[in-house]
Amino acid sequence: MTADSTPALVRSADAPDGSPASPAGATSGAHGPRARNTKAYLRYAAAKIAGAIVSLFAVLVTSFFLFRLIPSDPVKQMTGGKRVSEQQLENLRHQFGLDQPMWKQFTSYIGDALTGDFGTSYQFHTPVIDKIIDALPATLLLTGTAYVLYSLLGIWLGTRTAWRNGSRSDRFNTAFALTLYSVPSFWLGLLLIIVFSVGIGPIPGMFPTGGLESGGESGFAYIIDVAHHLVLPVITLVAVGYAQTLLVMRSSLLDEMGSDYLTTARAKGLRDDVVRRKHAVPNAMLPTFTLMFVNLGHVVAGQILVETVFSWPGLGGLFYSALSVPDLPLVQGLFFVFATAVILANTLADILYPLLDPRVGR
Repeated sequence: MTADSTPALVRSADAPDGSPASPAGATSGAHGPRARNTKAYLRYAAAKIAGAIVSLFAVLVTSFFLFRLIPSDPVKQMTGGKRVSEQQLENLRHQFGLDQPMWKQFTSYIGDALTGDFGTSYQFHTPVIDKIIDALPATLLLTGTAYVLYSLLGIWLGTRTAWRNGSRSDRFNTAFALTLYSVPSFWLGLLLIIVFSVGIGPIPGMFPTGGLESGGESGFAYIIDVAHHLVLPVITLVAVGYAQTLLVMRSSLLDEMGSDYLTTARAKGLRDDVVRRKHAVPNAMLPTFTLMFVNLGHVVAGQILVETVFSWPGLGGLFYSALSVPDLPLVQGLFFVFATAVILANTLADILYPLLDPRVGR
């Protein structure tokens, strides 16, 4: 072959001043715009991570002092109102370290918590971290299922209502979403139990009043049983979550609909559904993207009131049980886990957001 087969990026030619010519693209080398953008993004990400670490430490401190403001004696609560001598109460306080000065309790708590040790539960007499790990799968099953459903439903309906702004379906969906968004989740859960579990009028009780399973089932029958118990709490969470997602998605898309780039896309002859799907929706997704990450943190944090109403054996129900004692180690550990999940989800959203919108973090 007579043609030069050397790749263009490898060949070099003499520049007019006699020095070798730079390879293609060298003008944006280590000190070019790309490098500057990368450094700016890394500084931005580092600042967000540092802020998250400070927030986590603040949560750790807050969780210690906040629940000690509860006007209740954990030791007396654990005795269940039985007649116990003062000496026995003092022995229990000494066993749980409640007789130590506050500063010593605080330093011990911080030191142990930094190693992942949140102490031993007063009422269950097991390590707090073990109780959290045991209850976590039930919470993830409930809130994770609801999260996927209400995110997809809210984005889909929010897109349709905004694109048909002012139509009858838009007015109905928006009014319905606003109504559900303003309804307390525990009240909606109680209403669903009354109507579909207990039964009212011609409507028979079709679903369990609470719990994860009926017991005694195995294999595929066990899966069906758990799914049966999931229906009402999932509907409760989806009803409130989808309303919030729909309203945010609708508002974002309405802001984009008057943009010049959509007019240009239509002028090029693109179909309306293509303009919506490939141009408007991706840009309108940015605020919804942030909301989804915030809600992702709540998947771990669970829904305390909903889990309590439906007697769901997850982290939310465990938190309510611990708060009623109060079981200080368990309450502190759960509070830290809940806050950590939300902080990490927000930090992850902040770090990923510039990848979707280059104007952020530059």
